[in-house]
Amino acid sequence: MSNERILFVDDEPGVRLTLTAILEGEGFKVTAAATVAETLEYISREAFDVLLADLNIGQPGDGFTVISAMRRTQPKAVTLILTGFPDFDTALQALRNQVDDYLTKPAEVQHLVATIREKLKGAKPKPLLEVKRVSRVLNENAGAIIEQWLEAVEADRALSRIPLDREQRIDHLPVILAELARRVDSRHFQTDDDTREAARQHGRKRRDQGYNAHQIVAEARLLHNAISNTLQAHLLSIDLSSLISDLMQMGESLHEQVEESVRAFEDEPIRRAG
Repeated sequence: MSNERILFVDDEPGVRLTLTAILEGEGFKVTAAATVAETLEYISREAFDVLLADLNIGQPGDGFTVISAMRRTQPKAVTLILTGFPDFDTALQALRNQVDDYLTKPAEVQHLVATIREKLKGAKPKPLLEVKRVSRVLNENAGAIIEQWLEAVEADRALSRIPLDREQRIDHLPVILAELARRVDSRHFQTDDDTREAARQHGRKRRDQGYNAHQIVAEARLLHNAISNTLQAHLLSIDLSSLISDLMQMGESLHEQVEESVRAFEDEPIRRAG
């Protein structure tokens, strides 16, 4: 009989109950968790040989959050992802993030058990991930964020109808990203004067280019989506201890800059009329 301890994470009660019973029947000691918070609590106070986690625990990609926590806290543990969508991108992402393996749901029992035992035989500590602040991820991936944003803007019917070249459309987007990173690093609670002025100039320029206020806000929403996607893709390397506060700082800065742009967009005609 096996004495290895498995932490099994899945938000579906039926799956948790059934698979836990199967694994225990195979001789494993199984602890089942239903949420990210519950999983993190178990990881912090108990030792496990295997983490078997659904890819989507409540929210898409949550499985990588608990994998990240296990990697940092218990680097010798085998980490396995269960996914109902066995596409190539999922497998590639799992490999890039150094997950030991991924299995398709519903997992064939004998294959699952054989995989767990195979990975346990060859288990060895994994290289520690370099932990990064959100600001560093933004700086390192600014170009990719801009490209993703451009693609989303060009796919938006209302925004793509405005005839701008690449440089005009990007405008001061690099300034926005740099300010978001600066706010996270400095923990300042206000946008600096230079950034506010850049946001105001952006609002005036967008008005002259034929935008309306709603389209300025729509561009900001697409930027927020591109940033969120990038942070999700790098979640395993992000310092989870500061993630929430960093996201709050970043979101506040982005909202402030959008407000400045819209305010300048709306005030400029009034000032000229006077």
